[in-house]
Amino acid sequence: MTMHAPLDVAHEGPVARLTLNRPDTRNAFDESLIAALTDAVRTAADDPRIRVLLLTGAGKAFCAGGDLNWMRKMATLTDAANREDAARLGAMLHAIWSCPKPVVASVNGDAYAGGMGLLSACDIAIAADHAHFCLSETRLGLLPATISPYVIRAMGERAANRYFLTAERFDAGTALRLGLVHQVVAPESLAQEAMAICRALCANGPGAVQASKRLVRDFAGRPIDAALIADSVERIATIRGTDEAREGVAAFLEKREPSWRAGA
Repeated sequence: MTMHAPLDVAHEGPVARLTLNRPDTRNAFDESLIAALTDAVRTAADDPRIRVLLLTGAGKAFCAGGDLNWMRKMATLTDAANREDAARLGAMLHAIWSCPKPVVASVNGDAYAGGMGLLSACDIAIAADHAHFCLSETRLGLLPATISPYVIRAMGERAANRYFLTAERFDAGTALRLGLVHQVVAPESLAQEAMAICRALCANGPGAVQASKRLVRDFAGRPIDAALIADSVERIATIRGTDEAREGVAAFLEKREPSWRAGA
């Protein structure tokens, strides 16, 4: 039997395409996939040639969550080993969430359990219209603890309270209504539409895109008070003085492409 790497990494210009490559298990997590995805995200984050990360799945599913055989093995380990293993999953999700560059999820099929955490940790999610979603942990006597910080932010507390508890399966239209995904498209259009989002991101100033991502992370949920206003003033004043901002304004006034777009 031919063994395949659990993650396929390909570069398409400034886009790093990361494809979960365990289609026989519906791209379920095991220790090898968790390690490979964590490493790939961190590597792309440090690569100056990469502007955007695109995450998708091979085969019919996006990600079915944890591999049940792997989870069965975890249940036989010591408490300390279980904590270490859960920490590795937590580190993978946080690597995606905290990546300074935008991460786009192209949800090609069903996203269950940990797969919901994956897409929720991404900045932008676009789904095929046949995809289904499920926070299935309580069916197995588990709970969606590690993924919860990201899923609650993505779908909201009220919706999370329902679907964490009931483990109901829901469709792409419901995911769109809840804000879990930003766009739903026909399966045959998914790759094209996901790349269109990546191209839109690459058309913008890379420093401004990264600063805008930090802005959302830092300002969401904070009260609009004097400290927040002062922080916002500091950020816009700082970025106005950058070479990128000067180039962007000059290019607009001179009716030409800015340097970062011409080189993309």
